[in-house]
Amino acid sequence: MTRRQTFIGIDVGTSGIRACAIDAGDTQLASAALPLPAPRRDGKCVDQDPAVWWEALCRVLDRLSAALKHARVERIALDATSSTLLLCRPDGTPLGPALMYNDARASEAAARIDRVAPPDSAARGASASLAKYLYLRERLNDRDALPCHQADWLSGRLLGRFGNSDENNALKLGYDPVARRWPDWLSQLDIDRARLPAVFPPGTPLGSLRGELAERWGWPEAQLVAGTTDSTAGFLAAGASRTGTGVTSLGSTLVVKVLSDRPVFDAAHGIYSHRLGERWLTGGASNAGGAVLRQFFGPCDIHRYSRLLDPDQSTGLDYYPLPAPGERFPVADPELAPRLEPRPSSERVFFQAILEGLAAIEAEGYRLLRACGAPALREVLSVGGGAGNSRWRQLRARRLRVPVSRAKNGEAAFGAARLARGLDA
Repeated sequence: MTRRQTFIGIDVGTSGIRACAIDAGDTQLASAALPLPAPRRDGKCVDQDPAVWWEALCRVLDRLSAALKHARVERIALDATSSTLLLCRPDGTPLGPALMYNDARASEAAARIDRVAPPDSAARGASASLAKYLYLRERLNDRDALPCHQADWLSGRLLGRFGNSDENNALKLGYDPVARRWPDWLSQLDIDRARLPAVFPPGTPLGSLRGELAERWGWPEAQLVAGTTDSTAGFLAAGASRTGTGVTSLGSTLVVKVLSDRPVFDAAHGIYSHRLGERWLTGGASNAGGAVLRQFFGPCDIHRYSRLLDPDQSTGLDYYPLPAPGERFPVADPELAPRLEPRPSSERVFFQAILEGLAAIEAEGYRLLRACGAPALREVLSVGGGAGNSRWRQLRARRLRVPVSRAKNGEAAFGAARLARGLDA
């Protein structure tokens, strides 16, 4: 029997891990998913044991492989949360918990970076990978430790070797995606660039799946390719191809990106650009998002109140719905406090006011992107868990003044699978 050519994408998100398999024509063949426990949170500190990711990833791929009995898996790509970072030994042994994307404890390190980094560097800010690297390096007193993003470390576990990254994840560690190298100014932070990971364009083949894993899952031909960030994978899933098309990811956080023919960077507003071939995804990531809703509402309440939204009748409440103090975009302020008062007596009104606040953040984000040099917004495709809320889409369209629709496929795992298949395929 001829085995079907298959490509696998793995998405490691905040709340879970999902993997899917597609064929050369983008038809989905199988999928599997498992939840992840919530990271430990203590004020500005948000961290997690990386072993949790690896255990869940193996279980997800066990399930996926069981559904792919007659597939010839050729390539695998993995995306994960941007700026989630840990330090490890050269063999991949973690030296402690990973600091999650929204961890903002490294404020002193961020201040040192501000003194030497270019004004438009995406490595500025306490939640950026670079500040976390300096903080962990000093706290652990280990200058030889390898900085690994979440995607880097998990890819290393799949490969059996470490020290690789991709252009999208490496951006907030200080990598220059325009010059395509680690910049000279990093030496002013006492960073030996030789100890930083080798960086590859997303989709670049890195090597074969580790032998015992290839045998475990029955994928002897499988090659791992350089991955990307979760929001970029969501963009790839949406299939946006026209300059000026925006993609909003409505997950635990809110991420906006617009397809541009040139890069735009503005660290003062948390704006950065990920390279994708010869074009760019320009955008920013807010700490606001679905995580705020889950603080106040259960799944059944979210479903019920979503059906009761009235896009034509504003609540008049001016919320900035953050899950905790600290914001990255469209305001880069690690001290910015949530604004969720006054709270109305009606839970339905409170729910709608939170969604109105998220819509306002999204609209301000796209306005800022345009003001800083991004192309004019033509349309917005929605991906993520909130993309299916039709009344919220209407509310957002009124704010954005462009068509807002749900992407045909909004799963980041599907976007990672497309990356594995090849963007030019």
